[in-house]
Amino acid sequence: MAIGERIHFFRKKQGLKLKQLGQAAGFPESNADVRMAQYESGSRTPKADITNRLAQVLDVSPQALTVPDIDSYTGLMHTLFTLEDTYGLKVTEINGQIVLLVDVRQGKDAAELYRMLCAWQEQAAKLEAGEITKEDYDRWRYHYPELDVTQLRAKVLSQGLSELMMDNLHNDE
Repeated sequence: MAIGERIHFFRKKQGLKLKQLGQAAGFPESNADVRMAQYESGSRTPKADITNRLAQVLDVSPQALTVPDIDSYTGLMHTLFTLEDTYGLKVTEINGQIVLLVDVRQGKDAAELYRMLCAWQEQAAKLEAGEITKEDYDRWRYHYPELDVTQLRAKVLSQGLSELMMDNLHNDE
């Protein structure tokens, strides 16, 4: 999720109007709403000092607003928090283990994430059972979704290819 989407999410959560957020972050009344709209739409990206001011006004960490950085533990945690907000990801404990669950009741995005995680879990289980090699597993992961055979979406053949296949079928008879 881009920084503008995060600003929008937290602004709505706080019940603030664009102008209110902009003014609280230090922009003049005359263009506070325009500036905030530019940030939220992604046509402008706030510099670090403005991001820090917005985070302070929104009562969040600056890392909660910025594009997730999974190369740090804090960035990874904020990525997971974003997944919680967007996709219904939940953290819980099962049998003494911390696990992440997807609450599919959160909507179609949560259901789609759940479907994708099921496909991943299926491949991981095949690896664990020795049904596929580590190389097969890595190929699946690094070429996802191209190699995902669990997808319910069917690709429609082009008319030309369909006709060629039918001609070949009739020629073989």
